[in-house]
Amino acid sequence: MADSDNKSKDKEDELAGTEQPFVAHLMELRDRLLYCVYGLVVAGVLLAIWPGPAGLIDLIAVPIKAHMPHDAKLIAIGVFSPFFVPLKVLMMAAVLLALPWLMYQAWMFIAPGLYSHEKKFALPLIFFGSLLAYAGIAFVQLFVLDKMFSFIQRFAPAAVQATPDISSYVEAILSLYIAFGVAFQVPIVVMLLVRFEMVTIEKLKSFRGYFIVVAFVVAAVLTPPDVVSQLALAIPMCLLYEVGIIGAKYFAGSGRKPEDEQSADSASS
Repeated sequence: MADSDNKSKDKEDELAGTEQPFVAHLMELRDRLLYCVYGLVVAGVLLAIWPGPAGLIDLIAVPIKAHMPHDAKLIAIGVFSPFFVPLKVLMMAAVLLALPWLMYQAWMFIAPGLYSHEKKFALPLIFFGSLLAYAGIAFVQLFVLDKMFSFIQRFAPAAVQATPDISSYVEAILSLYIAFGVAFQVPIVVMLLVRFEMVTIEKLKSFRGYFIVVAFVVAAVLTPPDVVSQLALAIPMCLLYEVGIIGAKYFAGSGRKPEDEQSADSASS
């Protein structure tokens, strides 16, 4: 009896003695931020070497150039746009390339405050979160932009030739990249809500109809005022919501505390 009490006490005090003073937390935060900066610098240097700022601009300009005259080019209205716009694109690409490293550093900062059963699903969430962000950005680049520009060009008068400014174009597509990259995190958010017992799976299922409305409202706010991009964001969000519900069933079970698992086993027996 005494042994069982000691074991349960050890489980309850799993984090006992791991508390650190406030200054130590600041030092740890400083180190993790420095590691993030190092990762961004390395990613930026690699991208500057290949494909280079000009290559990145050519890559993101592919969707709109497909709907422009053969020899047409994007224009730069601002005096410093030819310098600052490629630099901005390079920095954004460096953040995307280093995203798993940045998320890993965030996890390493909060990991000492997590229980062992919580650490089990932290790394998988970082992996799938990064993968979903990349999937959202690729979806924009390969599908949304092409369909959106095709839809917009249908309303352009024959006497008007579209010659977009590179600065406004980059700002528009970067906002779409961010919107889709964040919106594609819906499964991660759903699984975390269930894991931390903020909502039940049954509640999520009953909330489906409301989430569809929320998804279309979010899409209307985050995307340009065209039907194509709004549908392209809202529909995947609804599908990813269902993916999150399915994934929550696994994480809710695999992330239980050891004492909860023992209670469930004793109750079943």
